[in-house]
Amino acid sequence: MTELPGSLVEIADRYGVATGFHDWTGRFLAVSEATLVAALGALGVPAATEAERVEALSAHDREYWRRSLPPAIVTRSGRAGTVWVHVTHGDPVGVWIRLEDGSVRAGLRQLENNRAPYSLDGRLIGEASFEIPADLPVGYHELHAQSGASDIRSTLIVTPAALTPPARLGTSRAWGLATQLYSVRSERSWGIGDLTDLTDLAVWSAARHGAGFILVNPLHAAAPVAPMEPSPYLPTSRRFVNPVYLRVEAVPEFAFVRGRGQLRKARHVANARADKRDLVDRDSAWKVKRAALKTVYRVERSPGRELAYEAYRTREGRSLDDFATWCALAEEYGGNWRSWPDEYRHPDAPAVAEFAAAHAEQVDFHRWLQWQLDDQLMTTQASALQSGMSLGVMHDLAVGVDPGGADAWALQDVLALGVAAGAPPDEFNQLGQDWSQPPWRPDRLLECGYEPFRALVRTVLRHAGGVRIDHIIGLFRLWWIPDGHRPTEGTYVRYDHEAMIGIVALEAQRAGAVVVGEDLGTVEPWARDYLRERGLFGTSILWFELDRDGGGGPLPATRWREFCLSSVTTHDLPPTGGYLAGEHVRIRQELSLLARPADEELAADRAEQEAWLAELRRVGLLAVGDASVDDVVQALYAYLGRTPSRLLALALPDAVGDVRTQNQPGTVDEYPNWRVPLAGPDGRRMTVADVFADPRAAALAEVMRRAVTPVRE
Repeated sequence: MTELPGSLVEIADRYGVATGFHDWTGRFLAVSEATLVAALGALGVPAATEAERVEALSAHDREYWRRSLPPAIVTRSGRAGTVWVHVTHGDPVGVWIRLEDGSVRAGLRQLENNRAPYSLDGRLIGEASFEIPADLPVGYHELHAQSGASDIRSTLIVTPAALTPPARLGTSRAWGLATQLYSVRSERSWGIGDLTDLTDLAVWSAARHGAGFILVNPLHAAAPVAPMEPSPYLPTSRRFVNPVYLRVEAVPEFAFVRGRGQLRKARHVANARADKRDLVDRDSAWKVKRAALKTVYRVERSPGRELAYEAYRTREGRSLDDFATWCALAEEYGGNWRSWPDEYRHPDAPAVAEFAAAHAEQVDFHRWLQWQLDDQLMTTQASALQSGMSLGVMHDLAVGVDPGGADAWALQDVLALGVAAGAPPDEFNQLGQDWSQPPWRPDRLLECGYEPFRALVRTVLRHAGGVRIDHIIGLFRLWWIPDGHRPTEGTYVRYDHEAMIGIVALEAQRAGAVVVGEDLGTVEPWARDYLRERGLFGTSILWFELDRDGGGGPLPATRWREFCLSSVTTHDLPPTGGYLAGEHVRIRQELSLLARPADEELAADRAEQEAWLAELRRVGLLAVGDASVDDVVQALYAYLGRTPSRLLALALPDAVGDVRTQNQPGTVDEYPNWRVPLAGPDGRRMTVADVFADPRAAALAEVMRRAVTPVRE
């Protein structure tokens, strides 16, 4: 590869675009000029020619000096910060802070700054520096700079030095059930698992078996039109929730519906259809449930309920209105806004407001659905805590959103267009991954004081005791793939991780929640250390915990991380029974996804499994000789108890002996991803009630209880 122009390297560095990186094998790879130009273009920076790059560098300088203050300043509690201020050279300036509670901190100390003034449009601009005190309370404050009659303000975000576990958890350990909610339903569900089913699973695992949390797949909203996207990791919105998870009868106004018997018959129809299908059918379930919810929506609300709805709408504001309007537009024009008539392609367009006014009831119905979801999520969390859980519900936050969806429409001004987020090649995905999701623009996030990101994190934690953040390394750097390029032809773009992780910690502290970062894959070692420093948990999957410094065998339990959520498997692998049977190799062979011959893959897999069986026998969790699948699965989960990990997860499919994969990475329609209903080892579909009565599930849950119970001397 030819050497990159110096001007391109400099402008890429200024915007956090990597010109090279170390791959998963440790090799340093240079990024192509075409990729860099495309990534900078997605940031609004023309850089194809030398003249464009020279102008971009000059514009970057001018923009810096034109600003009186940074758009946002992020500091840590207990650590003094610094802020620069730009004024006409020689003019006096003072800086003060209005705290979140309305009080004022005046007289910030000026620091020495000997930077030479800059000539901007015939005016000399000077730079002064001020110290941000270390003793400010955490929160979202306003920083003011006054020079003459001018009063400029900026957002000042003070984040916790480190997130401490909520008092309910303290220093103890906890285990939790990990479930794909859509896959497990009850007799009173409407063809798909719902929030009442989640509540019941939480209560069972806590009251019967001492669970401290329940981890659920992302409940983010999908487009309300067929075909409904099955992947919870490719939502139309991460800010709002999929109403397919509502329990109709749990809406208070259901009690006042005339002819409730007809709605119950509709529920029986939905369940009968689901029973006849081999896979979860979201479209069929939503069609019946939507009609029932529309009937309940039209019931007159009591004055108190009307006030509660008004308060919800006020709290959610413009974001809720935009989402509800997008849903109504999607029902008219389809679930991809990029194919809509031009006049509807931006939320600020006059035609959008006209549409919302003309379809007021349709828009309000979608607002009302989100209110009901907020209520039912609150009930689920309250029930989980009342049943004895220390944390309650742990939600899952996806990496991004569908490029044609509601968030991409409403937030298009802060998302990067012309690129998609993904991942470079690694040991398990050697062709890389393109997730087709538009990433945040780091510069635009800064411009708006990180408000969209703050709102997202705050919402997912509103009724939760924890959140798992998928691919949390994307808050440090994210792999950008220009449109038309292969996943191998991308580059990393850096984010201000001090701000992003700090905001996560601030919102979690206010919610009394833990944060688990999914930090698997290609991760810079210092990033894991940084997450630990800030009080965030990491993720460990048993099959991936290898002693890379000691020959590649199983990493001994005593050397696992303490501040970690540990499990045997993950949703991207088969349940443990299927993994032991080589299901992950068989599926990839059938779908031509193997990077080497199947015989080699199987041999390597058998060697890995034998190494783990040997480790289980070494520590006395598995008897020498033949062992049943159930024996091995129980021993693997018991092994988690030998680690210092504070949080342990039991996958619900493992609890009931399911063997079928929920998701096969690298496929879309080749495999029925995210559509596999929960079943026992014999393939018979299992309901929530079946889980409660299943001896295998009870036995594994007790293994988990013992794993987190301190041994009394």
